[in-house]
Amino acid sequence: MHEHIAEAVKEPDVVTVPPGAICLRFETMKLYSALGAVRHLLDTGQVKPGDTLIDSSSGIYAHALALACHRHGLNCHIVGSTTIDRTLRVQLEILGATLEQVRPSQNLRLDQNLRVQRIGELLQQNPHYHWMRQYHDAIHYLGYRDIADLIRKEVPHGPLSLVGGVGTGASTGAIATYLREAGRDVTLIGVQPFGSVTFGAEHVSDPDMIIAGIGSSIPFHNVRHHLYDRIHWINFDYAMSGAIELLRASGIFAGLSAGAAYLATLWEQEREREQDADRTYVFLAADTGHRYVDTAYAHHTAAPGLGTMRPHEVTTQNELKHPWSAMNWPPPDNGLLHDAPALMAEPA
Repeated sequence: MHEHIAEAVKEPDVVTVPPGAICLRFETMKLYSALGAVRHLLDTGQVKPGDTLIDSSSGIYAHALALACHRHGLNCHIVGSTTIDRTLRVQLEILGATLEQVRPSQNLRLDQNLRVQRIGELLQQNPHYHWMRQYHDAIHYLGYRDIADLIRKEVPHGPLSLVGGVGTGASTGAIATYLREAGRDVTLIGVQPFGSVTFGAEHVSDPDMIIAGIGSSIPFHNVRHHLYDRIHWINFDYAMSGAIELLRASGIFAGLSAGAAYLATLWEQEREREQDADRTYVFLAADTGHRYVDTAYAHHTAAPGLGTMRPHEVTTQNELKHPWSAMNWPPPDNGLLHDAPALMAEPA
């Protein structure tokens, strides 16, 4: 029996998805990040019950942090994107979290910059608030050890490819790190939107992908570029088609990042089938599809089928183009990107 709904909600469904892939389907994957970080802060005395935790979110992390704070008797304040819908706003209010949303914007850069700017203002006004820094603090890696342990138990032994949205870097990066530490042969395949600076695609815009929450207009220190072996950049239309086909093929109703990860998984399976037939593919469905009904799922009759979709294989970021590009990582000359000075480690 669980002591709080947060512990129950975080558990993923492990589902076989034809042909031969495994999906970890979460209601909200970032509960692992939020719960692990909050527990560590309480255990080390950095915060105590009654304190206020604050952070920026496009939606998923807001829900996760609010539940973690509710679980441990902490206050929660979220500076949110306009993508946070009425369903989540009402839940946050009832859970006791406070939410303020930045003004509407048409691109990822402005939206994220506005949120970070507002965080700075709030911290000046309330220096006793604790900023969770989900984008930059390695404390957010800790909770994902449980997912790595789950994969070790559920997924057959042998080489494994993990496919998922990069986002803040803490989820796919942490899971792969813990699996590798346990001796597993892991290829890490990250999914990005065009327009994200994280892997050097800021020069190719895709304003619609702001809702996907898998890219960034600012550098995230929690992204460890050296952990990744392949990167896929997938635009809104193809991610939408991937999500719709995932629902059609498996019944899994998930977000756009899951659709993009499913599309990347199918391609990676095809390109590696003859060379590495024993490899298992695991892809992440980090959230449900509810907030994408109007923007994506409602257009399912017009969505292109997956049969003709192939990525444009590139060797440098200058070659990136819509609707889908992929490349081995790191590229031959990776002078554009560097990890944060402090590599991922368990916080003291």
